[in-house]
Amino acid sequence: MLKGLAITPPVLGRISIGKVVEKNGKRLPEKDDQFTITSQVQNKDGWLPHPLDENLRKEQGGKIRNIPIRLLFNDPYLNFRAEYSLFDRTTGRPLCVGDGQNCKRQTEEGIRSFPCSSPDACPLAKGGCKPYGRLNVALGDDDPLGSFVFRTTGFNSIRTLSARLQYFQAISGNKLSCLALELRLRGKSTRQSLGTPIYYVDITPQTGLSTEEMLGQAKQLDEARRLAGFDQEALDQVAKLGLGNGAFEEGEEDGGAVVEEFFSSTPDADPSAASTIPDTPMNKTLGQKLEAKALAVLG
Repeated sequence: MLKGLAITPPVLGRISIGKVVEKNGKRLPEKDDQFTITSQVQNKDGWLPHPLDENLRKEQGGKIRNIPIRLLFNDPYLNFRAEYSLFDRTTGRPLCVGDGQNCKRQTEEGIRSFPCSSPDACPLAKGGCKPYGRLNVALGDDDPLGSFVFRTTGFNSIRTLSARLQYFQAISGNKLSCLALELRLRGKSTRQSLGTPIYYVDITPQTGLSTEEMLGQAKQLDEARRLAGFDQEALDQVAKLGLGNGAFEEGEEDGGAVVEEFFSSTPDADPSAASTIPDTPMNKTLGQKLEAKALAVLG
């Protein structure tokens, strides 16, 4: 295993509730009121739809509001990872990732650890650091170890998904990977949204199943897997080691798309704008500036 490279669940496609559109010569994120399932291939018009998208769209009358899923792991964290994240918006490289207590930051000396005070209290964030979550789920039965990834920076989705996964793990007796679940799109209005619905993602038992029926099916599936020699505990352990093998989960290849969809903003509000300045003695790189600020803050 290559050290420093996070081994993430294999991805077959993407799930989103928004898209990137071109307006006045700029590519900007745009929210939506439905799910879209895409492949990992994109052209000038955006990500190409996955065949599953068309099938679900026909079944649900044009708009996808729920998606049947299974989870790959019994550990909620392995299915859904969420941290505070700061990206270089020029290169797409992750610069700092933290959990509200500790963070790992890219510096000129390499990856270093610092206290993490969350974006609101961090003097380095300046609007560029956000909560960022990735949920990997299995769709269909063709590839039980392949996944589709849903990415979000929304507090509502992150809070709801985290709670649901922990609750389902508890009531199922740690059989999270055997539950017949579905992603469900929900809406809410707040004072800040001025009555406009805000859409977020929830996880529930699949349509037509009661909680008791879902749990009964999960118990049967768990027993069948064990008889067949399927070692879920070993799979969880390998996945945990793989994710912990790198300091950052995203690399430049995926980071560029993540930045475009979730971390775009005006240059004045973007602490990564400094990364476009040439690396000269008078103009330090963003990593160097972050390091200098961090050392000053820490005393």
